[in-house]
Amino acid sequence: MSANTLAPSRRRVFFALWPDPATRDALHALARDLPGPGRPVPHAHLHLTLAFAGDVTVTIADRLAEALETFPDGAAELCLDRYGHFRRARVGWIGPAHTPPALEALALAAAGACRAAGIALEERPFRPHVTLRRHATTPPPAPGPQQPVHWHADHLVLIESGRDGRPGAYRVLAERHLLSSG
Repeated sequence: MSANTLAPSRRRVFFALWPDPATRDALHALARDLPGPGRPVPHAHLHLTLAFAGDVTVTIADRLAEALETFPDGAAELCLDRYGHFRRARVGWIGPAHTPPALEALALAAAGACRAAGIALEERPFRPHVTLRRHATTPPPAPGPQQPVHWHADHLVLIESGRDGRPGAYRVLAERHLLSSG
């Protein structure tokens, strides 16, 4: 058996909210049309990260997949209405001016699942965003889009990014559809 046919021993994974097709199309149009430097994130890679677990063993990835069932069951109603820029990471993004409680609860559950699996997360506040551009050396020129993106975020996923711990194509390892809140 060649090395290419062996199952990976490690997975680079993260918890995320996965956009429905209409939301994904709207986000991709913003990424493509946003003025300024940078490369638009590929259509299939648009998401909102809840917690980045990183490079983990297959056993831990399986444990994280099982943890999806313990997350609160309430979709988040998002209004993505402001642009931002992470200088060090060189990304341009869109996010909500106000984080809804349902989104905060999902992020706390994702971080808790990672910690319960023995993953040490960076200690920093949750800043919900969807990365639109990579290699963006300057902030987007406007505070936000003319038309905010409204997203009924009800598709929770565990994503593998790449193979055997190396970045690359995304693959859904586990998913859960959340009930509507309210």
